[in-house]
Amino acid sequence: MPEIKLTNITKRWGKFYAVDNLNLHIENNSFITILGPSGCGKTTTLRMIAGLETPTSGQIKIGDQIVYDSDQGINIPPNKRKVGFLFQNYALYPHMTVLENIMFPLTVGKNKISKEEAQKIAEEYMQLTNIEELAGKKPGTLSGGQQQRVAITRALVQKPEVLLLDEPLSNLDARLRLKIREEIRRLVKEVGITTIFVTHDQEEALSISDKIILLNEGYIQQHDDPQNLYLEPSNLFVAKFIGNPIINITEVEIKDGVITHPSFNLPTSELSQDRKRQELADGHYYLGMRPEDVVPAAEGESLFSTTISGVELIGRERILHFPLGEQYLKSIVSVEHKIEEGDTLAFNILKHKIFLFDKDGARVY
Repeated sequence: MPEIKLTNITKRWGKFYAVDNLNLHIENNSFITILGPSGCGKTTTLRMIAGLETPTSGQIKIGDQIVYDSDQGINIPPNKRKVGFLFQNYALYPHMTVLENIMFPLTVGKNKISKEEAQKIAEEYMQLTNIEELAGKKPGTLSGGQQQRVAITRALVQKPEVLLLDEPLSNLDARLRLKIREEIRRLVKEVGITTIFVTHDQEEALSISDKIILLNEGYIQQHDDPQNLYLEPSNLFVAKFIGNPIINITEVEIKDGVITHPSFNLPTSELSQDRKRQELADGHYYLGMRPEDVVPAAEGESLFSTTISGVELIGRERILHFPLGEQYLKSIVSVEHKIEEGDTLAFNILKHKIFLFDKDGARVY
């Protein structure tokens, strides 16, 4: 299945830029997630690839075919882009049975086939997605998960070269979302199709993607392997967006080789030198610490002590809340640690896992 290239893609409405000078290369047969907060440009990007939205400028290429080019005046219509699009609301025809819904795109348009042939193909794909028993039912009688499977089957039955999924799990409950996203991953890998999945849910993105593109305000913040967005965020936005509980961020000052905070001092000589992205000059920075990297320590080996203000139990772990200076931070510990609200506890930080960002949010360590 083809690769996808977006070159200098901009989408503007008046003075508002939904996407600004976006450059993107998606490898063939990959499962890519476009992740970001509401209004970041992810659905607009998906719709421009599909041909449902026209860019203001730039070029979009699917495989060897240029489907949009503002300079050359090329804009291939959606039905000729060999793209399958799964909408957030599924867009099933309520008056048709499941089988008829899946057959429908094969029986209309210039390339339509006979109903007998369409039924045969539809039944093959229904077997692939395990919905054969739903063939005679109407969409209104189906659960959300069943409707989702029908919509995916209808998209796949057209044998698209690219599959675009716009927040397809947002209408499902948490347990069903987990099951369906595993099925989607299995299906697209089994069929062998380049897939772009749009979501604002980082857990979904991290669990099913080959690569993640994190957008904010129309710009790519990081395009990387899922684990690298968590372990090696490129800037402050990525560090704060990825991770649950959210990363601890506190302001510090570096002066004469020492990271200073009202509650502790940390010599920069104790940091891992190979993680430095530039020399740590004197000045103000943001210190980032994942909650699991803030660990209880023996009194003589600690960086600071504080009083626990709250404890949350989340399965096998406890989230500890505590004040540090004028802020409240978090630590994650095993449920076996018998720690209660009001306890005074000494903490250390795993220095080889912390992050430092400059005042503009660029990562320097």
